[in-house]
Amino acid sequence: MLRIVIAAVVVIGVVWWLRRDKSAPARPVAGGSSAPAPAGGDGKPSDRVVTVQLAPVVAQDFPIWLEGLGTVAAFQQVTVRAQVDGRLDKVQFTEGQVVKQGEVIAQIDPRPFLVQLHTAQGALARDRAQLAIAKKNHERYQGLQAQKLVAQQQVDEFAGQVGQFEGAVKIDLAAVEAAQLQLDYAQVKAPITGTTGVRLIDAGNLVKANDPGGLVVITTIDPAAVFFTIPQDRLPAVSAAIAKGDVPVEVWNRDGTTLLSTGKVAVLDNQINQTTATLRLKALVPNAERKLWPNAFVKARMLVETRAGALVIPAVAIQRGPQGAYVYVVGDDKTAQLRTVEVGTIVGDRATVMRGLEAGQKVVVEGASQLRPGGKVSPNDPSREGKGSNTPTSQKQKDGKDRAGDP
Repeated sequence: MLRIVIAAVVVIGVVWWLRRDKSAPARPVAGGSSAPAPAGGDGKPSDRVVTVQLAPVVAQDFPIWLEGLGTVAAFQQVTVRAQVDGRLDKVQFTEGQVVKQGEVIAQIDPRPFLVQLHTAQGALARDRAQLAIAKKNHERYQGLQAQKLVAQQQVDEFAGQVGQFEGAVKIDLAAVEAAQLQLDYAQVKAPITGTTGVRLIDAGNLVKANDPGGLVVITTIDPAAVFFTIPQDRLPAVSAAIAKGDVPVEVWNRDGTTLLSTGKVAVLDNQINQTTATLRLKALVPNAERKLWPNAFVKARMLVETRAGALVIPAVAIQRGPQGAYVYVVGDDKTAQLRTVEVGTIVGDRATVMRGLEAGQKVVVEGASQLRPGGKVSPNDPSREGKGSNTPTSQKQKDGKDRAGDP
């Protein structure tokens, strides 16, 4: 019983001590003053001034680009193969050399084909001589038959001989042409203008007609072909753009930081890839500086439309909430006001706004997560905007404008 009483006394003492500590006045701090209140003014958190980055709402022509991943392909590519059998005597090109169409790049031993040509030419000369004799005999017997000195049968026999030798001469002419063709094939010529690749066979080897290995691969890379894909939902916009005329295409490196070339759409594929639900397009772009190489991965984008006088803001200014998209607008009183907006098209780091804003207004692009409607803001120094020191999006916005071709 005594233990219970002691425990009760201890509990009562602890409770009294805790209540006494809470009711005690604030301890003095350095200088003899009490600790300040946790909030300034009326103590509301909304009175805090938030430092933000602003960007203007600009009315300008807004190009709409469709971007897709692509690969570079050769405009033309040919594997050069021998068309006759023989020994490869000479290789007359250097690997990586630019050759012109019709230029001799290799020589196969021509002597067997010269023999065939001379044989055909000899047979032609013989049959032509026999044809000439047959024609004279035919003319002679025609005169004798007119005098009733020979029978008509003999005249007809000589006429048949003339026809036989005329046929033989035509066959000999074809043999001569075939031998000349074989001799011409002994000179391996470039079928297209382009750049030679790695030599696939050396001089001294025996080659056969249409050998699968070939002698060398010649590739035409100027202009270059770029194949890229876009979502099938963009088909109406793409078809409308192609129907209006040439559609510009920009080709960038894989990470999208360097413009490599600019060309135009050449072909829209006639079917949609069911596996990926994408459209395949082919663009032709100049490649005089050899920046594009076959099988390289690139980013390609095509200009399908330019909207005149669109209201443009940085895409990072757009926030999402239960009521939809909104932005914070800052006026001359440096107060942030929430505006619900209708977003049009987002291309890269810029977006168009259909409703909710006016040209010249300023929207918050950094620091919006700390704002509340009606809150006070402190904009960054305007002289520092665009230098990339205050916001990581500043350089991206600049890059986006450069890519879109804005002034």
